[in-house]
Amino acid sequence: MASVKNCNLPDDLYYNVENNVWVRKEADGTVTVGMTAYACALAGEVVAYTPKKVGRTVDQNKSCATVESGKWVGPVKTPVAGEVVAINDAVAVKPGTINKDPYGEGWLVKLKPSNWDGESGALVTGAAVATEFETKMNADGFAGC
Repeated sequence: MASVKNCNLPDDLYYNVENNVWVRKEADGTVTVGMTAYACALAGEVVAYTPKKVGRTVDQNKSCATVESGKWVGPVKTPVAGEVVAINDAVAVKPGTINKDPYGEGWLVKLKPSNWDGESGALVTGAAVATEFETKMNADGFAGC
């Protein structure tokens, strides 16, 4: 796992660095989407989570959920397009889970991707993750998680 400025970035995920989101391809062909530890640090403690409804189709780089913290309300933009097939009911009850475990229990939505092969190629994964996020964090003047 990569760590940049004390922000963990698992190297088995795909990242849209610009939008601070990750996606994991699951064995059943669905994908799980969530916020990075960096996004969580920027937002502060998440106090509300409003996902798109199951059955809704979302376009790449459009909102799959809205999150609210004490200092920010905004969209979580999905790295790939698809149909929402599951939402995280546990996070709806306890939104702070997003901050505590952004890559595990704090996932936001599961999608049935409409064009994984075409869209995933633009995402960053593996060894390139640390370099990409370090560049972004430095440009943003981010001190660390």
